[in-house]
Amino acid sequence: MNRLPKKTWSSLLAAGSIILFSSLSGCQSSEGKEEREKKAEEAKVVEGPASVETFALQRGKLASALRIPGELVAYRDVDIYARVTGYIKQLNADVGSEVKQGQLLAQAEAPELNAQLASAESKLKAQEALSIASRANYARVAEAAKNLPGAVSKNDIDQALARQNADLAQLAAAKSAYREVADLRQYLQIRAPFDGIISARNASTGAYIGPAGKGSEFPLFVLTEQRRLRLVISVPEAYTGYVNTNDRVSFNVRAFPDRNFSGQVKREAGALDKKLRSERVEVDVMNNDRKLLPGMVAEVNVPLPTSNNALIVPKSAIINSTTGVFVIRINQQKAEWVPIKRGLEADEKVEIFGPLKEGDKLVAEATEEIRDGSPVSVR
Repeated sequence: MNRLPKKTWSSLLAAGSIILFSSLSGCQSSEGKEEREKKAEEAKVVEGPASVETFALQRGKLASALRIPGELVAYRDVDIYARVTGYIKQLNADVGSEVKQGQLLAQAEAPELNAQLASAESKLKAQEALSIASRANYARVAEAAKNLPGAVSKNDIDQALARQNADLAQLAAAKSAYREVADLRQYLQIRAPFDGIISARNASTGAYIGPAGKGSEFPLFVLTEQRRLRLVISVPEAYTGYVNTNDRVSFNVRAFPDRNFSGQVKREAGALDKKLRSERVEVDVMNNDRKLLPGMVAEVNVPLPTSNNALIVPKSAIINSTTGVFVIRINQQKAEWVPIKRGLEADEKVEIFGPLKEGDKLVAEATEEIRDGSPVSVR
């Protein structure tokens, strides 16, 4: 058997490899062409309208609540200072003492006031005597002029009358000076201006007191009304329209986490704080058992009921896009994006405001895939 030359075998092997590679490339090209043709046919298929579930827009009342911090402060809190200079003679109240209006808290003494009062009293008595004398003198002169015409000159009558009037004026001034010193002496008795608790005391028996200078750096007492407190809260601007006078609010404090307290809104500032953009609201809280203390921080639950005319939708019906907040209304079997503003939220429902009316058909599960103006199919 004749053997082929080695060069011939090499040529045959190279030719076979070329044929095999060409066959494989042809198969791959055929399969890729079929896939491209299939995708092109699928792209030519026209998608049908999106199927959506709708609901009828209705009006209702949404009850929500706002939880914000608050601070309890005394209904009345006053620093009591001395009105006159003197020394504490006796103390009748201390820290924690419950006092009544007008009760004597401390008795001070000022010997110089006693001397001033005695001097004013003597001057008053002397002026009373002069006034009596001048009045009697005028009466005699006037009587003589009446009974004996020409016996008394007109000048004497006028001088007697002027003297009487001057002494009466001096008597009035002496009475005023005496009352002034007597009133100052009454200020030595330091009394409570209203019912409350002595929350601070800064003086002791024998201490020097006065309205100015040394002895006036600190108040003698701090009197706090504790049976009625003010709960001060700052309501954000967005919620001020929902809080009204006489509304009741509830709150908790850390000292009594298992107890709920309540109060009634009594005062609204009527203006916003320029820094916090909130309105100061004060709630009156009765505290007869005195468990609550001024200065406590409270967690307040403020009810925010809406009116019965509010438009209410589920949260799923709202789209928060980069261009705004929308709901999708069905108008002639087409999707219509309607811009809205959100209100209160509660129980997966939201109060909305916008160019909508009761009875409009809205998409229950709104998504951005439902384009504005695209056809839809309501199921």
